[in-house]
Amino acid sequence: MNYLRGAFKPACNISITFTDGKNRKQVPVKKDNGQMVMNPLFHSQETIAGKVCIEPYQGKKVEHNGVKVELLGQIEMYFDRGNFYDFTSLVRELDVPGEIYEKKAYPFEFPTVEMPYETYNGVNVRLRYVLKVTVTRGYAGSIVEYQDFVVRNYSPLPPINNSIKMEVGIEDCLHIEFEYNKSKYHLKDVILGKVYFLLVRIKIKNMDLEIRRRESTGAGANTHVETETLAKFELMDGAPVRGESIPVRLFLTPYDLTPTHKNINNKFSVKYYLNLVLVDEEDRRYFKQQEITLYRLKDESS
Repeated sequence: MNYLRGAFKPACNISITFTDGKNRKQVPVKKDNGQMVMNPLFHSQETIAGKVCIEPYQGKKVEHNGVKVELLGQIEMYFDRGNFYDFTSLVRELDVPGEIYEKKAYPFEFPTVEMPYETYNGVNVRLRYVLKVTVTRGYAGSIVEYQDFVVRNYSPLPPINNSIKMEVGIEDCLHIEFEYNKSKYHLKDVILGKVYFLLVRIKIKNMDLEIRRRESTGAGANTHVETETLAKFELMDGAPVRGESIPVRLFLTPYDLTPTHKNINNKFSVKYYLNLVLVDEEDRRYFKQQEITLYRLKDESS
């Protein structure tokens, strides 16, 4: 049994390190098993460089048909788990066919890499960037090692950022106007606004403001939509009166938000909504939903 166990043990250890790995910012990422790991953070147009080390285990040599490193940008749908859609694929050949008897290091570099989309881990989809090293072998089976890294991209301040003004009402019972100071927010922003009660003939018990994330994956009949309520903020407790104005002030910093993702590689979208909810004394709910755009400013490190 020991002999069999040793027969299937990999012939070598592969490590992947980044050139500036010790100084580069690390961010937490949740793995499939729920554990958090720290991965280096990059931005689009940066150079991805480092070193691949292959070290045969004691007493072994590695016969191979070539060594290569790939930089991949991939989208994986969880209902199609295991199938990756590559939107970025770069490769560097590190070694020609031969044998490795002792530890060997291979430098690599991918200059100014276009990485248009951010890393994203959602309910039904994930977008990831990974370095993949392959030691190609024949009958013995190729040896593969992966190293994930995170990509986050900045957006400039939008040149136009209109306020949101909307009305919600029930004929002869309720008429409300609400206003938010803008329609596009960065991830550390503050939502400011007001709610005006123009007509109140039903007994309102409380009013909440929710932030909702809607993730859409697939297309047509295979579209999957997941909606999460990420934040719930009580604006009012008690019955309002006609002419009353309720201020809105909601800080975005405490919440796990991402930028808005619109039709990423025709695979998925992520949208955010402000949902104003009123509950009357009979627990009937009235709500009005408004889409907002979220983006990442350069000084936002997370």
